[in-house]
Amino acid sequence: MDNQTMPMTNTSSYTKVQYLQRQAASLLLYQSVLQGEVGMAFLELLQAIRYTDADARGCLQAYGSYFYALAARNQNWEDYLISQLLFSKNPFTKVAEVREFQDLPPALVAAVQHDLQILQSLYECSSASLSEWIQSVAHMPISPVVWYKDQELVGVETKFTTYLQELDNWGDAVEGLATYYRQYGSGLFAEYRALRWQAGQFIGIRYSDPVKLSALVGYESQRDALLKNTEFLLSGEMALHVLLYGSRGSGKSSLVKSLLNEYSNRRLRLLEVSKSDLKDLPEIVEHLRGVSQKFIIFVDDLSFEEDDDAFKALKVVLEGNLTARPQNVVVYATSNRRHLIREFFVDRSAPKDNEEIHAWDTMQEKLSFSDRFGLTLTFEPANQKTYLNIVQHLAAQAEINITQEDLEFQALQWATRHNGRSGRTARQFVDFLKADLTLFHANNNTSNT
Repeated sequence: MDNQTMPMTNTSSYTKVQYLQRQAASLLLYQSVLQGEVGMAFLELLQAIRYTDADARGCLQAYGSYFYALAARNQNWEDYLISQLLFSKNPFTKVAEVREFQDLPPALVAAVQHDLQILQSLYECSSASLSEWIQSVAHMPISPVVWYKDQELVGVETKFTTYLQELDNWGDAVEGLATYYRQYGSGLFAEYRALRWQAGQFIGIRYSDPVKLSALVGYESQRDALLKNTEFLLSGEMALHVLLYGSRGSGKSSLVKSLLNEYSNRRLRLLEVSKSDLKDLPEIVEHLRGVSQKFIIFVDDLSFEEDDDAFKALKVVLEGNLTARPQNVVVYATSNRRHLIREFFVDRSAPKDNEEIHAWDTMQEKLSFSDRFGLTLTFEPANQKTYLNIVQHLAAQAEINITQEDLEFQALQWATRHNGRSGRTARQFVDFLKADLTLFHANNNTSNT
């Protein structure tokens, strides 16, 4: 029986556990693989069972923590290890993203070979093996329940997993791993398509808005202009910063979010920055400089008050300074206000003796701030024809089967009673109508049976 699967009945098995501990401790670049909750639970479990006189109660508790951590992530140990390897951020991944393999420092390549061999030995230490070891240590009649689920790695992760499984020595996978990082990136920006800046750090958004470009209708010229500018960004050209200005519910935010679902496979990332965090914008941009992915910094519902630090920070990013602007970053902002800085009638009065001498110059700077965006897309309020077109489009996608006359009548009634004609109102109406019809048919079927 292989050492990986034999019950812990002799000294050699304890030696195997201690060997795995030394292996894990000797990682040079990929320490982060074992620093998450699952990795730490795995190491604590090895620590609990490393001695022949190990405390049975402590071993069972450590195994329970390990099982819980895997179940919470809904991942097998093997899948977890692979995903952590692919999404790791370390000196090798950073260089591999931007250089060809033959140009990588030999010391880094050697270190990765070393770490991959270690990770292979940890990968082969399955949850089933650990369960059997716990059974032996705790003198249990049967082994503890093993956490297992069908493999759910998707796309390139599945391909890379298969590639590793076919290798006798993972140390031979360095070039393949470098190619992966060069193509897909590494770290948080490889793991998540959508992120937000919060409390001075990037936070991944696991479940981003699923809105698709095909669901949006009614503002085709604005959509086409935004798509063309986004294509510039993805192609490495100097794309423009964009202001999407217009009435409430016209679909400005949805249009920006839909770009992620259209282009994420081309390494587009959407980074949400709230107005309160705009003061950090120059710092954010510097973090993104040189990263292999392309970024849309998304600022929703933008407006400023007098002497707002966020205004100054955004102005620096839009206009630039002595530092060159990175070509992989643009700002897409939405606003209901054409003039982004609030202006009062008193601002237009003649300056008094104790006020700024060039007050009108300051006022003009405020009024023209939106002009600093290279592209401004205007979303007019939806007229009745546009509103009904949106309703019909969404109803067709939702497969709502009622007459066009009835659909339009109910849609207009809904707009009158709720928030007026807009894309948002159309979406709310169609969602309500679909749920209502589904419930109606379910009740009918129940009563018939």
